Amino acid sequence: MSAENFAPGFTDGVRVDTDGNVWCRMGWADRKEHRVRCLARTGDLVDKIQLFDTCASLCFGGKKPNRLLICGSTSVYAVYVETQDALLP
Repeated sequence: MSAENFAPGFTDGVRVDTDGNVWCRMGWADRKEHRVRCLARTGDLVDKIQLFDTCASLCFGGKKPNRLLICGSTSVYAVYVETQDALLP
């Protein structure tokens, strides 16, 4: 399990990629936690994406689908990632 500490908050908008990593949004408890976290199967932190506002939800999209679409409270973000959504059509 990751040793990184963070403020209590809500995790929602969970997605899994083809590598088995879990992508989830964090937020509402601490402004420093307005981000998306990518966690390995072991629970270790793989990566995080800091946002400027509260993250409401996320999903993968695009043709491959390797584009992470993040819905914030005032903005929509799109980030290309090095993996794909596990739920391919």
